[in-house]
Amino acid sequence: MVYGNLNWATGLQGVTLEYFTTREWDVVDGRLFSLEEIEGASKVALLGQTVASSLFGEGDPLGQVIRIKNVPFTVIGLLDRKGQTTFGQDQDDTVLIPLSTAKKKVLGASQANARSVGSIAVKVGEARAMGDAEQEIRGLLRQRHRLQNNQEDDFNIRNLTEVLQSQEASSRVLTLLLAAIASVSLLVGGIGIMNIMLVSVTERTREIGLRMAVGARGRDILLQFLVEAVTLSLIGGAIGVAMGLGGSYAIAHFAQWRTLVSTEAVAMAFAFSAAVGVFFGFYPARKAAALNPIDALRYE
Repeated sequence: MVYGNLNWATGLQGVTLEYFTTREWDVVDGRLFSLEEIEGASKVALLGQTVASSLFGEGDPLGQVIRIKNVPFTVIGLLDRKGQTTFGQDQDDTVLIPLSTAKKKVLGASQANARSVGSIAVKVGEARAMGDAEQEIRGLLRQRHRLQNNQEDDFNIRNLTEVLQSQEASSRVLTLLLAAIASVSLLVGGIGIMNIMLVSVTERTREIGLRMAVGARGRDILLQFLVEAVTLSLIGGAIGVAMGLGGSYAIAHFAQWRTLVSTEAVAMAFAFSAAVGVFFGFYPARKAAALNPIDALRYE
């Protein structure tokens, strides 16, 4: 694509009006192709956001003339931003022109069949109908391509549901891996809390004996040390949440990535912190509650 003394290498697609409905892709500035322009193979183009910013910067591309393979095209519209696909492809780095124009004036028609196209996008009304739609499309294409029953397909059908399922499976594996790493971290942190509480019980043995001597019961001592363990783990959880939030916002700011921190995730983090405190603090608390008051007072 060439505009003035600037050029940009991008993807070019010849499309019909139904393409925009199927892809749910709107024009944010300008207009779509008209039926007259499609039937007359007019030299008009719609630009993706990446192409528009690369060729025109902050300027208005509408009405400007760009050259595509040395053919002049008038820009009539600017496509809405789509962003990247899950495979990292920039969907906004594209230029759309009428299918008739692409065949007659830019890309050329297939010598084998002038009606053939590179790809067909199909939008199914309901997700549960994807399987039936795929079978019907396969049957129709085999009929149009005049394939016998013993011949393999000379085309490919890509079902985005299968792609989504594959991505979800990969996401589950990654989630399990992160959960395993988090479990090891929780185990190490819990053991640390247990060691600290055991040392605390040892150092405060005389204090425990004195409290029991003046009327404190075993469950009072148990509750005291459990509260201390939970408080210790919650403080650590609060520090971890603060570091996590700070890290996510820093990544979003410097790497220009979108991040989402849900309230449920923060609440779950605090809940796990409390659970770790109770689980690993119970043994030291029980040990403190089981001390004999006389032996505890004599402890040096």
